Amino acid sequence: MSASRPQAQPTVQIDNDRVVVTEWRFPPGAETGWHAHEHDYVVVPQSTGKLELETLDGHTFSTLEAGVSYYRDKGAEHNVVNANDFEFVFVEIEIK
Repeated sequence: MSASRPQAQPTVQIDNDRVVVTEWRFPPGAETGWHAHEHDYVVVPQSTGKLELETLDGHTFSTLEAGVSYYRDKGAEHNVVNANDFEFVFVEIEIK
């Protein structure tokens, strides 16, 4: 995490024995902080824009489109940064 970046704001909507559903709101320039995913997960973008992914292999950018979901296997380790000058929102569904 960078001391100069605001923090993305997670709101857990569902947490039961099968899934965790979290809404993530990123003010411009906000980050999640470094984390590793312990579960397979699906991301459902609510915004269209570009996110910066800081990974162990370096930095990449990913363009997301509102309503176009994607799946990732557990184990992903990264810091996600809002590279837009507007709020970016997505819903993350972790499969336990």
